[in-house]
Amino acid sequence: MTISYTAPGRVNLIGEHTDYNGGYALPIALPQRITATFTPAQIETLTVVSDRAEDSVRIDVDTVPGDVTGWGAYPAGVVWALRQAGHPVSGGTMSLTSDLPIGSGLSSSAALECAVLGALAGAAGLELDRIEAARIAQRAENDYVGAPTGLLDQLASLFGEISTALLIDFRDVAVHPVEFDPDAAGFTLLLIDSRAPHAHVDGEYAARRASCERAAADLGVASLREVQHLGAEALASVKDPVDARRARHVLTENERVLDFVAALGELDFAAAGKLMTASHASMRDDFEITTAHIDLLADTAVAAGAVGARMTGGGFGGCVIALVPTDQTVTVVDAVRKAAVGAGYDEPELSRVYAALGAGAGR
Repeated sequence: MTISYTAPGRVNLIGEHTDYNGGYALPIALPQRITATFTPAQIETLTVVSDRAEDSVRIDVDTVPGDVTGWGAYPAGVVWALRQAGHPVSGGTMSLTSDLPIGSGLSSSAALECAVLGALAGAAGLELDRIEAARIAQRAENDYVGAPTGLLDQLASLFGEISTALLIDFRDVAVHPVEFDPDAAGFTLLLIDSRAPHAHVDGEYAARRASCERAAADLGVASLREVQHLGAEALASVKDPVDARRARHVLTENERVLDFVAALGELDFAAAGKLMTASHASMRDDFEITTAHIDLLADTAVAAGAVGARMTGGGFGGCVIALVPTDQTVTVVDAVRKAAVGAGYDEPELSRVYAALGAGAGR
């Protein structure tokens, strides 16, 4: 018996670094996917090969954090997290294939985790609730790989639907579908891959999370979501001005997510675009996770005709998304390419993207 399970990457339309703060985000699943094909066997090891890596990885089914490093830590983490959750895991052979760019901020790690998890669970006859599956995949990344990420990426990969964005409330871990079909309204969602590897430089992702936690502690709350109703004025008692700026991004970003959803309800993509641009400014100035390269791509897209643009993902490289009137797409694409090359950067890769189907067997 061979099990095939596929999981997509994601683009976050708006709502960055809000997930681990109990806030809101609005991702979509991408058409690009990772597929895990698993043939179980009555052995105690899992051998994994990938079309993106030269060497295979051998994982003991009783693996513990620290046993496997590099890209193999992600499937190993899933094996470990599944067993920690009390589920059986079989050995065997698994192959991974992908058309999802690695290191571009499109959540290839969560897609890999969800694909491996789906294949292993299918072979064991498990029917995991999608929230439970997301938590298992997140635990693999947090506690085995050692990346302190939130739950956004896994939920987006598992819950994705065609022409649908996902309003995620991380306080309640609730996912609400929101119609998202810009093409029908004469707009294109343009993905601009900077080709600068997305990396949490020197632990900067963890540092941002720690900063938010310190701000919440200064305010006497468990998470920043608890002061959301008070607005940014509530941050006056945060001791460190840098922590206060980080928290201000989170609170204002939550507002932008909800305003973005309201704009989509009115098919007001121009208003939605302005919120994307404001989100980028907040990530640049308050959260300080963009780069000069990424700023150039976003600013150029807007100057050339996009109604809005922002970095998407954890920061420090990766991708920009731009909401562009369809008849302006060629102009924006040409301007962005010219600006990047003129500034000495690699020519970016630009493509139209849309909300696609989430993870599943045989997709």
